[in-house]
Amino acid sequence: MFKKKWLAVIAVAVASSAVMTGAAYAQKRSNSAATGAAPASYASPDDGFLALRDASRANNADRAELLASTLSDYDIPSYVDYYRLKPLIKDLVAPQSQIREYLARYDGSAIADRLRNDWLLELGKAGDWATFDEQYPKFVLDDDTQLKCYALSSAALKGVNVAAEARALLTTPKDFGPGCTDLIGTLAQNGQFTADDVWFQIRQAVEAGFGGVARRMTPYIDADDSQMSQAIDKYAVMVARGPGTSRENHELFIIALGRVAKNDTGRAAAALSASSDQLTSSERSLAWAQVALQSALKLEPQAIDYWRQVKGNAALSMDAYQWRVRSALRAGDWKLVRSGIAAMPAALRSDPTWVYWMGRADQLEGKSEQAQQQFQSIADQTNFYGQLALEELGQKIIAVSSTQVFSPAEMAPMANNQGFRRALRFFDMNLRFEGVREWNWELRTMTDRQLLTAAEFARQNNVLDRMVNTSDRTKVEVDFNQRFPSPHRDVMTTNTQSLGLDMAWVYGVIRQESRFVRSARSHVGASGLMQVMPATARWVAKKIGLNDFTNDQISDVNTNILLGTNYMSMVLSDLDGSQALASAAYNAGPGRPRAWRSTLPGTVEGAVFAESIPFSETRGYVKNVLSNATYYAALFEGKPQSLKARLGTVAPKGFVESALP
Repeated sequence: MFKKKWLAVIAVAVASSAVMTGAAYAQKRSNSAATGAAPASYASPDDGFLALRDASRANNADRAELLASTLSDYDIPSYVDYYRLKPLIKDLVAPQSQIREYLARYDGSAIADRLRNDWLLELGKAGDWATFDEQYPKFVLDDDTQLKCYALSSAALKGVNVAAEARALLTTPKDFGPGCTDLIGTLAQNGQFTADDVWFQIRQAVEAGFGGVARRMTPYIDADDSQMSQAIDKYAVMVARGPGTSRENHELFIIALGRVAKNDTGRAAAALSASSDQLTSSERSLAWAQVALQSALKLEPQAIDYWRQVKGNAALSMDAYQWRVRSALRAGDWKLVRSGIAAMPAALRSDPTWVYWMGRADQLEGKSEQAQQQFQSIADQTNFYGQLALEELGQKIIAVSSTQVFSPAEMAPMANNQGFRRALRFFDMNLRFEGVREWNWELRTMTDRQLLTAAEFARQNNVLDRMVNTSDRTKVEVDFNQRFPSPHRDVMTTNTQSLGLDMAWVYGVIRQESRFVRSARSHVGASGLMQVMPATARWVAKKIGLNDFTNDQISDVNTNILLGTNYMSMVLSDLDGSQALASAAYNAGPGRPRAWRSTLPGTVEGAVFAESIPFSETRGYVKNVLSNATYYAALFEGKPQSLKARLGTVAPKGFVESALP
């Protein structure tokens, strides 16, 4: 029985109480116009538009209103009106009539769908379920986890059983927000979620590092705020105290144990061993999973022993399910690989990653027919595991170079497409987020042939990232030249040949790093096609005798390729010629893959090393780079390629600090 600390079930809000009246709104705007400071004059309308965008993002409604009033003739009126209105969506300040008028005026556009998303979030927060239920089916992209949670809350409050849908949805705590924690509370209060469900959500939130999300769920279980805070913040004290006797104390002990394991898995394992007889068998499995996950993330050899203590159908987080199998792959425990994948939820089990490794496990158990079925189910996919599956079927990776011919009749609709025109306008202003949103919106209903034509239109307008991403969407008709372009070939050939560097691998890196956007700049300051960091650029420039180098040269294509290829060559040499290790180094720094390989229990396939990289970004990066490189090699050499050969094997080696930055 849940504590009655949150007694009131979320009620249907009265719309009039959640929305400012038209008269009050008009008075607010009048007051703003009278008291707001006049906007500064800008060198161009575009500068004024950028200032409007900044004001809107800062929820400065008064400044947004004033700036928008100076842009009455701007050539993208839908965005001027959006940025004027967006701050007023917050807390439902704007009257519904104004929001509805905007949605009607720009119906069918990407930005109208974005505004509906903004509005629905506020409607869900306010509990205006009548308006929410009317508008939610009109939200086209339907890509917001919080809105999905609000939609399930609305249904649950009407008596619909949504528990199964909620369990399938609530797997990524970083996406939760108040909408999803409210859903958990609603389901807990009306009996659709059991105590097991709520404790699972709390465990996975803390495990993922979102203690605030876990704390918001405290009212729905028999524990108070101070106990939850102790488990999250004073975990060592709680673990030292032991699990106690109540269900709640056991759960808090398990959470605290995971927190201890992040710092010292050995200490956590010892504490669990000493207290295991006070826990039920299912609780012991959950506790060992907390220890095993942290040990696996540190690539500790004992992680596999901890995972073997997890018995039965323990309710694990998505990360824990996957890391159990990754640990088994590193240890060569194919029996645990098979059982670990079989225990995954269906949606996770059907991911190409685990389809491939299940096929490999079947193969080793002599179940060749089952293995072949697994490989065949993904072998048509142009990704890392699709390529590896193809090789398991005895084939090699090919990429047919073809020259597409697009008629004027096919190209004309692309040139006249208003969404594409807005996207190009935004790209010219270096507003890539807005440009990509507009571009992708137009692709939603296109056929393969239309997608290829749109990709050609992108090429003609020198937005190669859109060409690649658009062509990547085709299902049957594949154009490898579009998907794997090789611009600046003359510069690249000169640099790679002088270094004896595999040009296919370099292009594989560029495709992953910048998608050929010359002005690309990462959140950490990496720049240009090859995303070179300023400190790395200076170090390489000094090493190769590039005198008088300055940071502003990094974005120059020739200089960027010169520095990037030289650095790749240095990293490759430093890591024994392994493209798997060197790709990891290019993303995460050379010290990390050295440390990761030093923990290997023995020589492993390159695919096992790549899959067990503990940084999710680097893990995906390495797989994508080497998959890209294999296709580039097939195009450049005009013959079938082997990804397995490119991956090679990775052997353990004592960790030595690298001299590379």
